[in-house]
Amino acid sequence: QVQLVESGGGLVQAGNSVRLSCASSARTFRTCNVGWFRQAPGKEREFVAAISRSGVDTYYADSVKGRFTISRDSAQNTVYLQMNSLKPDDTAVYYCAASILRMGTRWEAYDFWGQGTQVTVSS
Repeated sequence: QVQLVESGGGLVQAGNSVRLSCASSARTFRTCNVGWFRQAPGKEREFVAAISRSGVDTYYADSVKGRFTISRDSAQNTVYLQMNSLKPDDTAVYYCAASILRMGTRWEAYDFWGQGTQVTVSS
């Protein structure tokens, strides 16, 4: 019943930055752990970053650590993914997902998913 909507994707040049947003109208969203995943054509869905329900704990994939930052604004029911120093390999559809019970790195652990937003990084 938790519906998620991603936004902020688009075409950017390598080395530039973009911020993705994941918003929900559900009042229970603030109690969920939230993760970002991405999927490129011909590749498996992979974990990007996650944040706990309180916003205190965060976790990042090694490929994005130091470049991406996940954060949340509970008052606005929104989770953000700030992406800096973008590379062509970052090109993918980015998905926001919410987990009721725990924060994890595997997509099977998440209960609700958005429809994704495309990020294309040109060289």
